[in-house]
Amino acid sequence: MVAVTLVGAVSLGPALAHADTPYGNFHLVIDGRHDFHTWLWAISRCPGDCLHIQAIPQPIAKAFPYSGDAHLADGRYTLTVDVPDGLRCGNVYYGPVIPTRDVYAWDAATRLGTLESSFAAGCDGAPGGTFTYPFSLARL
Repeated sequence: MVAVTLVGAVSLGPALAHADTPYGNFHLVIDGRHDFHTWLWAISRCPGDCLHIQAIPQPIAKAFPYSGDAHLADGRYTLTVDVPDGLRCGNVYYGPVIPTRDVYAWDAATRLGTLESSFAAGCDGAPGGTFTYPFSLARL
């Protein structure tokens, strides 16, 4: 009788986190990236296991919106975009900017992921490199 009770308790345990539809408007929350913008992602369908991402900066001043297609593989979406102002040096509003290649990869169910932002040359003549930031997507 005890074994039956334990099996029943295990099967009634909490389900794994599962996100609802991947389409809609989302707040992109990037932890640790030095930028004065927040970003909205408008996510729509594209052919196959694909999401079209339209990134909208808030405020829109001094930022380049970007867009691209994120493809699903092994339960994760991946989006690669070239951003002309991805790395901000010195004063984040008035300082120089450096182009980056940004790769966003996130779990389709939890909407948690990482941003890898790569640049050929760093601020103030520093060598190129890659910064990695955790991020999340919150439905608006």
